[in-house]
Amino acid sequence: MTNQPIKRVSVFCGSSFGATRVYKDIAFELGRTLAEQGIGVVYGGANVGLMGAVADGALSENGEVIGVLPHFLQRRELAHTQLSELHLVETMHERKLKMNELCDGVIALPGGMGTLEELFEMLTWGQLGLHSKPVALLNVDGFYDTLITFLQEMVQKGFLREENRSLLLVGTSPSDTLEQMRLYQPQVVAKWISPETA
Repeated sequence: MTNQPIKRVSVFCGSSFGATRVYKDIAFELGRTLAEQGIGVVYGGANVGLMGAVADGALSENGEVIGVLPHFLQRRELAHTQLSELHLVETMHERKLKMNELCDGVIALPGGMGTLEELFEMLTWGQLGLHSKPVALLNVDGFYDTLITFLQEMVQKGFLREENRSLLLVGTSPSDTLEQMRLYQPQVVAKWISPETA
């Protein structure tokens, strides 16, 4: 089994810090760990919340940090000012396309609706065969436990194939998550709608 080459990781996460310090600490640790392992960070470009903490963690180890930010958010003075590169785009969809273009894998930290939307779009693109990159949750302090349970319920009730559910990796620490991503083997999954199931 050969390891997946991972040069850059897109990180999706909240623009707030959440209710407890553990989320900020793990976001900073993720950024720092990526930089220590020579992996660049691609993220939403802001200086606030967990987004800013990931960037600061990577920058603390002189890591590469690339931001992708829509113009309307830049006008709110949310852009991080110490980044290696900042790509300005017109729309949120362009932001996701650019982040996908720049990365070799995805990690989602805790976040809100925007984080979930980004995560599930990347999973859907993987399910459709539009990319074969590893996509992972960093499940901080059980934050995503109920989501993982719900996905398994989707499998049990016939709306999600187990092969597609397994596209989502789940780690509990930055190092564990990255190791799973390196070992990830893209699956060749048959079209989920067939004459037998339609």
